[in-house]
Amino acid sequence: MEHGMIFDVVHGSFVDGPGVRTVIFFKGCNLRCNWCHNPESQSFKIEIMLYKNKCNGCGICKNVCPQKGEGCNLCGVCTQYCPSQARKICGKIRTVDEVMTEIEKDKAFYNNLSGGVTFSGGECMLQLNFLKALLKRCHEEGIHTAVDTAGDVAWESFEEIIPYTDAFLYDVKCFTDKLHQQGTGVSNKKILDNLKKLSKTFKGDIFIRIPIIPGFNTDEAELLKMATFLKDISCKKTELLPYHKLGANKYAALGREEKIYTVPSKADMEKINLIFNT
Repeated sequence: MEHGMIFDVVHGSFVDGPGVRTVIFFKGCNLRCNWCHNPESQSFKIEIMLYKNKCNGCGICKNVCPQKGEGCNLCGVCTQYCPSQARKICGKIRTVDEVMTEIEKDKAFYNNLSGGVTFSGGECMLQLNFLKALLKRCHEEGIHTAVDTAGDVAWESFEEIIPYTDAFLYDVKCFTDKLHQQGTGVSNKKILDNLKKLSKTFKGDIFIRIPIIPGFNTDEAELLKMATFLKDISCKKTELLPYHKLGANKYAALGREEKIYTVPSKADMEKINLIFNT
């Protein structure tokens, strides 16, 4: 039985594909986007998150710790006993059957609200065998499937899952390769090449998702390059996702510093929208 590392399951999402969605978040990513609002998704390893603003200093976590507070083996016992829910274990190995149980809870909603399941991350395509097994099961049960990806994988990985995928949510951060490396740590050549191939070969829907990050990809020349490139891409919709600061508490809980950008104004978003929709 295939298994993989999951860090969250969200029921009833309306922002992760068409209709109402169950979203399965895979842990582990090969990009390091400076604006990432799910930093707990990046590592492939289990992590303990400590929300210090919730901690009441009761000390129960130390009393129940099998290690007696000397080091951490990520067993998660402290998270089970914390009365203020200040500690959270992030990441769990799940089997295909376990994940399908979560998905099938919402099956009635998929039929009534034209929804389905979205596999996200992190980068879900880095756990390809697990992803493929889940997609096949959903396909067999008639559940609409969407894969949310940054596209920085071998094209052969796409070929493996295309037969069982109804839609792709494809992230495009910017067009200029040097800029992409500065913002994410990796080149975007493979990402853009894969998108072109996907556009030509995939018969389902492609939703392009562009994070709008002031100071990174909002220069007019860069936006025009992206818009020009996307004119040759066959997609259902291009979604512009304004930067937000909702991940700040997660960085703190992981003991990491967040890089702060400016939240784009409504007027800024309207101007950018005209570039992609004229």
